Amino acid sequence: MTIGRPTRHGVEAAAARIAGEVTRTPLLPFEVGGTRLWAKAECLQQGGSFKLRGATNRLMLLSPEERKRGVVAFSSGNHAQGVAIAAKRMGIAATIVMPSDAPAVKRQATEAAGAGVVEYDRARESREEIGARLAAESGATLVPSFDDIDIIEGQGTVGVELRAQMIEAMGGAPDKVLINCGGGGLSAGIALALPEAEVVVVEPAGWDDMARSLEKGERVPVPDDAPPTRCDALQTKLVSPLTFDVLREAGARGVAVTEDEIAAAMAFAARHLRLVVEPGGAASLAAALAGKAGRLTERTAIVLSGGNVDPLVYAEILRSDAA
Repeated sequence: MTIGRPTRHGVEAAAARIAGEVTRTPLLPFEVGGTRLWAKAECLQQGGSFKLRGATNRLMLLSPEERKRGVVAFSSGNHAQGVAIAAKRMGIAATIVMPSDAPAVKRQATEAAGAGVVEYDRARESREEIGARLAAESGATLVPSFDDIDIIEGQGTVGVELRAQMIEAMGGAPDKVLINCGGGGLSAGIALALPEAEVVVVEPAGWDDMARSLEKGERVPVPDDAPPTRCDALQTKLVSPLTFDVLREAGARGVAVTEDEIAAAMAFAARHLRLVVEPGGAASLAAALAGKAGRLTERTAIVLSGGNVDPLVYAEILRSDAA
């Protein structure tokens, strides 16, 4: 693991390191209110989300001895799949701690990639404590989902691609980017890759701890009575000092979107972009459609970070939108 703090140089090094191991996802144009915007379709990444990037970068930096002892991760699904896929490719044993209420499609995909799954109760148990115990017992390396420099720098490779694609399409780098935020690994990494862009992090209402932390100037946890949300990928109780510090220094701000706004964004993505986007992957688009992200320019990018959604939930949302 890299010691210190994530840097733009580290993000660029990660992009070179994992090139060929991840998909260069498309940047797709679409219109909102007469303005052409751009969707970075990480929902089309291998494993269905951006998480393969950080996992691949982290595992590629393991020593031969560390690879022999395996890895442990905790995740509701997307990070789990990223670690499982990267580990399988490198011949590394992986154990994933997943909540018992994780979407079945995410657990099945994680097991299909060859990882072992250990369940826990999201309401009563700590995934961090379970993961740390399993790693200590087996000698495996713990691979956090966001509180890790190599993970953050790997996720930031989305921003490296985004810059190149926007220059190709529009002749200049993005000047604004909307990013879904759970623990903040993706948004921090992209902020490092795109220091000149305005960064807006988007979270579900009641789980907007990064937004409130950035506003207050210190980390603020999610309250115990936080409302239910379909955005399992964004249900982080407290953001990392690493991700918070990067976003604070970048001048990022946060906004919150409702469950109805997220559902409308998922339906919009299906109808106008022909993309399957999960709830946590559509929050950024919801902010744009609901007018919550401020002025949007023709070099605004919206990161659709994941597409792993339970088919029954997805069908229900599309039916509701069509009604």
